[in-house]
Amino acid sequence: MNTRIIDPSAGAYQYPLLIKNLLLSGRRYGTDHEIVCGDRRYGYQSLNERIARLANVLADAGIGAGDTVAVLDWDSHRYLEAYFAVPMIGAVLHHVNIRLSADQIGYTMQHAEDKLVLVHDDFLPIVEALADQLPSVEGYLQLSDEAQAAGTSLNTFGEYEALLDAAASDYDFPDFDENSVATTFYTTGTTGNPKGVFFSHRQLVLHTLNMATTLAAYEGVPLLRSEDVYMPMTPMFHVHAWGVPYVATMLGVKQVYPGRYEPNRLVRLYREEGVTFSHGVPTVLQMVLNCDEARDTDLGRWKLLTGGAAPTEGLVRQMAERGIRFYTGYGMSETCPLLSLTHLTPEQAALPTTEQIGLRMRTGLPIALVDLRVVDEEGRDVAADDVSVGEVVVRTPWLTQGYYKEPEKGAELWHGGWLRTGDVASVNSQGVLQIRDRIKDVIKTGGEWISSLLLESLISQHPAVANVAVVGVPDERWDERPLALVVPAGGRDVDSEALKRHLMQYVESGEINKWAIPEQIRVVESIPVTSVGKINKKLIREQLAARH
Repeated sequence: MNTRIIDPSAGAYQYPLLIKNLLLSGRRYGTDHEIVCGDRRYGYQSLNERIARLANVLADAGIGAGDTVAVLDWDSHRYLEAYFAVPMIGAVLHHVNIRLSADQIGYTMQHAEDKLVLVHDDFLPIVEALADQLPSVEGYLQLSDEAQAAGTSLNTFGEYEALLDAAASDYDFPDFDENSVATTFYTTGTTGNPKGVFFSHRQLVLHTLNMATTLAAYEGVPLLRSEDVYMPMTPMFHVHAWGVPYVATMLGVKQVYPGRYEPNRLVRLYREEGVTFSHGVPTVLQMVLNCDEARDTDLGRWKLLTGGAAPTEGLVRQMAERGIRFYTGYGMSETCPLLSLTHLTPEQAALPTTEQIGLRMRTGLPIALVDLRVVDEEGRDVAADDVSVGEVVVRTPWLTQGYYKEPEKGAELWHGGWLRTGDVASVNSQGVLQIRDRIKDVIKTGGEWISSLLLESLISQHPAVANVAVVGVPDERWDERPLALVVPAGGRDVDSEALKRHLMQYVESGEINKWAIPEQIRVVESIPVTSVGKINKKLIREQLAARH
């Protein structure tokens, strides 16, 4: 194809898509809004100055282009500053998952070849125990929320705030190739060590611009606009807190960082700081809704985006009853993450709340620039009938291009030029996506397919159930059978036979078959979750196998 290529004029500036340009927009438009964390409050001008000071501190510590800087911190103003300062000097920001085991944290820091580590006082014992196993690390910056930083045996350059106070407040951030790696973090799978994903400046800028449009421009998705107040409830180490801090900074909105997550504290911050928009996985949202502070707090101002796992209908109804406007998104660590989002038409938004629940639970329409297909085992598109299922495969400019130092696993992720998500879904005639399950969580019984997510959603609607997980367990006759773990609500008794009778109404309505009802329903105090708050079905299956 003989396409025409632009021949730039002499002296024309080739504008690279760099993270620094997202920051400069925030200073321009956010002068009346604050960054809030604990007792610390400051405006966007101060945010820019502090990022410049951090850049100078990093340079003084010997960090340059291509070096990797690790952060172990709670959700804080410091983390936000690192989101910008580290990649803006050409270095790579490693978001360390602080909820992994110590051995896994050590593995990821070794594998990423971290050179400098920013570590909060709370994580000093972990890092001190790992220090001898981290040959690439040349020093540490200590992060503290107290007037006196904790003592440590680590070779530190000093305490974060003291170092920033002594540093210059200006820094000439350079231009460089927009395809330079900006961030990396590690995602856990069903087997083996965590895998390192990575994203470039170009990818993060495109994702930010697209997410800003998705969250702000459409009347059907009015989540984050110029006068909203943003507070994350997704850890900042988890896929850049879904990329929202970059959007919030570009828009210049008020941002509230809660530190360590504690449900009552999150509700108090919502109330006292005027928070209007947050996002989190269903298990975190459930804890927030059930905490003491939430009982007497009007939550009707809150717009919540959930993702990372399918919300149950019980949770969705509970949010609707409290007046929360909720939306469901879809993505994964490898996709930066946003791929699709609930999008209501004006007619749908005008429906009674109870009629909107099913629409808001769906994983929505693919957002702009996302090519998304649902394909069968031969790679053919399944029928758009909301019944036929297949694997979700995607293309978009912000997908990780592979796994760091593991090309063979990257080749498995990318097959035939499409990123394979491992998610089973259907799509309706309007193109609306509905995730049905993870391929590895589908329950195969007697040659038939059962969705663990659907069973969880149906069981969750029983008033005695606070939380539920369904997994497949081996069965000599049927290969697998579903088993349900149920957490009682508010000290109520849960009777397994009553739950089976509850499920029979969905058999009678044709929503499930009778053989989908679990014979085994076990009452438990809690359900295991992963490091990012999702139900840990891998661990549940391992624990059940060990008991047998």
